[in-house]
Amino acid sequence: MWATVKELEARVGEQVRTRRLRANRTADDVAAEAGVAPKTVQNLERGRGSSVATLVKVLRALDAEDWLDTLAPDEPVSPIAVLEATREPRGRQRARRSDG
Repeated sequence: MWATVKELEARVGEQVRTRRLRANRTADDVAAEAGVAPKTVQNLERGRGSSVATLVKVLRALDAEDWLDTLAPDEPVSPIAVLEATREPRGRQRARRSDG
């Protein structure tokens, strides 16, 4: 089931708030360290349209940048895909005639 943008923003905000509370930090303290207004942190935590830049600044202030890795973990690269990507495109090939 697909979530709406508002629902996803709320989930991100809840997770940021949970991290902040686990770190026993106030929104004002995190805002000051992140270089944003306290209202900006409150808006982020409430899912009210914060920017990615704000999210990154707040996560840095919480020493939680690693949380971003959970959004899109590195995918393993297939050796066959690498080989195919490095091959030069070949023109149309024809079967050889047998002289027989």
